Order: sequence, then structure tokens, then C-alpha cells
Amino acid sequence: MLSRLFGSQRVPSFLYRVSLIMKPQVVFVLGGPGAGKGTQCSKIVEGYNYTHLSAGDLLRAERAREGSECGQLIANYIKEGKIVPVEITINLLKQAMEETMQKDEKKFRFLIDGFPRNEDNLQGWNTVMDGKADVKFVLFFDCGEEVCIDRCLERGKSSGRTDDNRESLEKRIQTYLQSTRPIIELYEKHGKVRTVDASRCVEEVFADVKAILDKEG
Repeated sequence: MLSRLFGSQRVPSFLYRVSLIMKPQVVFVLGGPGAGKGTQCSKIVEGYNYTHLSAGDLLRAERAREGSECGQLIANYIKEGKIVPVEITINLLKQAMEETMQKDEKKFRFLIDGFPRNEDNLQGWNTVMDGKADVKFVLFFDCGEEVCIDRCLERGKSSGRTDDNRESLEKRIQTYLQSTRPIIELYEKHGKVRTVDASRCVEEVFADVKAILDKEG
């Protein structure tokens, strides 16, 4: 069922005008909660010409935005460790990419962190972005469940995130295993996954990330 999501669909996109100049070059960044995606994306931005877009951060910002029509809905999904409806996430990603490229046409490389998280996300992306953005590969931070939980609990002491507690984490990890891992496996079949052992320290992980980015160009 998932394989058909890689089919060709031609739907007009908001990026049509800017894509005539340069298509966005996208790297999807995936891994379990606490795998270090955000930390590594920050280091990539420092050394490479990428813009980091975190699906989770965009959703949390929208949840907190005064007057948001879907803020409470987002809050409920995050609290339960569930995946927010694709229409909301895609719209926020589209808006962020458009704003970035409008400000600087040289900023066409994006790290999209924590997306696509399930089949619905992938189908939504393909429907809206097919032919309008190039997905170069998936950067997969592979990390054991207990390491991820320990990291998130430690982060929760200072992050202020409502989902950095053991109950929410266990739900989030189950969602990741059931919904996101199949997406990673699908991209793997197409030869588009670059896997990094994320259980190690930040610098060791980033050394592998650098080697991948230097090779991919």
C-alpha cells in the first residue's frame, strides 16, 4: 500500500513560481524521540547551507500562537503522543519554505526534521509537493528505545515540553515504531536512506553526518 505513494501526481503547488528558479532540495530527518535530530540539525546548519525546519517546533509554535484556529487541537494530539493531521503540518511546512525562499533565493536547501511521520504525511507531501521539491535522501538517526527515553527525561527537566515525560514518551515511541519506521523502510527500499548510529556522543554522531553530507554534496 505504501509503495504507491511514490507514484506521480501532478497537483499545482504554492511553490510553482519559485520552483521555476530553483526547486527546494529536501533532506528528511527521521529518528525516534530523543535520537538527537534537533541537535544534529543545528550543527548541520552551522557548517552547511541548509535551513532547519522542525515539524514539531512549527506545530508547537502554532499551538502557542495567539488566535490560532488549531492550537488546541495540536495541543491535544501532542499530549497524547499522536500524529497531528497532515493538513496542518503540510501547511506550516509550506509556509516556512516559501518565506525562507522569498527572503533569500539561495536558501533552497532544507532539513525537514520529524517528517514524514506516517503514511498519511507521505501521501500529503506527494500530493502537494510532487514535482515542486526534490527529496535528496532520508537522514535516519538510529537510536535504542531506552537511550531515547533517558535523553528525553533529562531534557524534560529544562525543556518545558509537555511531552517529555515517561507516559507520553512511551506513547510517542510506539507511534514511531508503528507509523514512522515503515516510512523509513520504504525509503530504504528505494536506496534513499542514510543511517547514522545516534546512540553515541554528539561529536561522534556528527562526524558520520559530515561524511554523508560531504559525499552527497
